[in-house]
Amino acid sequence: MEPVRVVRHVRDMHRVADRMRMDGLRIGLVPTMGYLHEGHASLMRQIGRVTDRTVVSVFVNPAQFGPGEDFETYPRDFERDLAMVHSEGGDLVYAPSTAEMYPDGYATYLEVERLADHLCGASRPGHFRGVATVVTKLLTAVKPHVAIFGQKDAQQTGVVRRIVADLNLDVEVMIAPTVREADGLAKSSRNRYMTPRHRRCATVLYSALQEGRDLVQEGERRASAVIDAMRRRVTLGPGVEVDYITAVDAEDFRPVEALGDSVLLAAAVRFGESRLIDNIVVETERRAVKEIR
Repeated sequence: MEPVRVVRHVRDMHRVADRMRMDGLRIGLVPTMGYLHEGHASLMRQIGRVTDRTVVSVFVNPAQFGPGEDFETYPRDFERDLAMVHSEGGDLVYAPSTAEMYPDGYATYLEVERLADHLCGASRPGHFRGVATVVTKLLTAVKPHVAIFGQKDAQQTGVVRRIVADLNLDVEVMIAPTVREADGLAKSSRNRYMTPRHRRCATVLYSALQEGRDLVQEGERRASAVIDAMRRRVTLGPGVEVDYITAVDAEDFRPVEALGDSVLLAAAVRFGESRLIDNIVVETERRAVKEIR
């Protein structure tokens, strides 16, 4: 197998993408911040089934980190990333520098209204402004036919879909299921921050979401009752700091009081130094009946 090609500059990425398109090749993009894990590998495998060339972007985006967040300490291991892309059959890594993405005089940022008002958008002001900007820059540089994102970042995927629709971008957005450890913890580059004790405690996050899902499927339609049950489960563990635990509309992420056809149960919880997010989409019985009809 040939070594994975690395492209560092936007102008070079444009040339490579244009050549692939001229050759009739279908391009897939896996956007990442590096420190790749099995979740990223799964995205590479899935997009590889529907495209001819897989491009993995590796860029730790400073614009989506707020003051006091972990931009400087975010895990990085580029050689390890290259090895994983190679092992999964990826064709190219696009790894621009911060100066390449945000050169002197840079002044253009993208805002997505309403979808970014809640969940992580509320607790991390400016986060989705940075996400929207960098994803758009990656899409315009790589020129993919398909870009893939993980369900764990549900609000991000909603923002990306809105960008693609509103800006008439010619790219298909694929959403892949969350990849989990054997004990249910969603795979994340930030999991490495946790001590063994916090790692054991973190399994409560997914179990709380499962409890909420079970309540909804059993007929509970009061969001407050579902949220209270999930919060009680999460706060049983020591050293847990809750950012949010909530139930929102699965399409626009607005908090709801009465659960409708499709609800997103979502949580952001800090275990030690790790702020972990997770979610489950629950389709109610009413949604199932509508789809059958």
